Amino acid sequence: MKYIIYLFFLLPYSIFAQESIEASFIKKTKLTIETLVSVDNFGTTYFINNSVFNKKDTNKTITYNNLQLGNLYSAHAFNPLKINLFYKDFNTVVTLDNRLAEIFKIDFNALNKYKNISHVSTGHDNTIWVFNQDLQKLELFDYKTRTTRAQTVPVQSTVIDLKSNYNYCWLLTENYIYMYNYFGSLVKKLKNEGYTSLVESNDNILLKKENSLLYLKKNSDKPLPIKTQNLLINQFFVTNETLYIYNNETLHQFQLKIK
Repeated sequence: MKYIIYLFFLLPYSIFAQESIEASFIKKTKLTIETLVSVDNFGTTYFINNSVFNKKDTNKTITYNNLQLGNLYSAHAFNPLKINLFYKDFNTVVTLDNRLAEIFKIDFNALNKYKNISHVSTGHDNTIWVFNQDLQKLELFDYKTRTTRAQTVPVQSTVIDLKSNYNYCWLLTENYIYMYNYFGSLVKKLKNEGYTSLVESNDNILLKKENSLLYLKKNSDKPLPIKTQNLLINQFFVTNETLYIYNNETLHQFQLKIK
């Protein structure tokens, strides 16, 4: 009976321990940039300043700029050998190699079947995920063959963010979070509880809500709050289990303790 009583008191603490994720501070670095894109396993930082894409390692910084295409809306360096830059005003995506040399340029205005694109993210092989505003569909587009490999059913709410890896794609809308596989099939659909942006981490995602972050495991429907210092979160990124938080002045680095 005594052991049962102990178990009764210990069980709530065991459950509570799973209700949040610890983030251990590693270091912080002074950094003044416009938009943080990512930080890879080797510490290489990808960022945007005044519509110029930058790749900075310990030795040097190289850049890519395309003034003819106007403002650089977003950049995706999930695959450092095929970095995708999205110039929204010109409905164009430019793909770069690891030296920031152009590999492909996709002008969606010039396709036989015109696509009006609002969001872009990297896919597997020679593909990118694009959200077609006119059809309100997410499409997996092959930029070599200029064909659509897969597409989803129409989405009924405004798109806020789009992230992906080789296996899955996450679409954050005002009403829901959608998770799709590379066939365009819906894997999961969750209500948006006030989330405004997301990042991908090994098939899991991190969500930003106001000035806090939550971690959503692939096989869970319940986001867990991440215990970080009281920091202003302007941008954030995860490489493996290392969390980067940028507040327009300093890049903070944490180690996530995920059970």
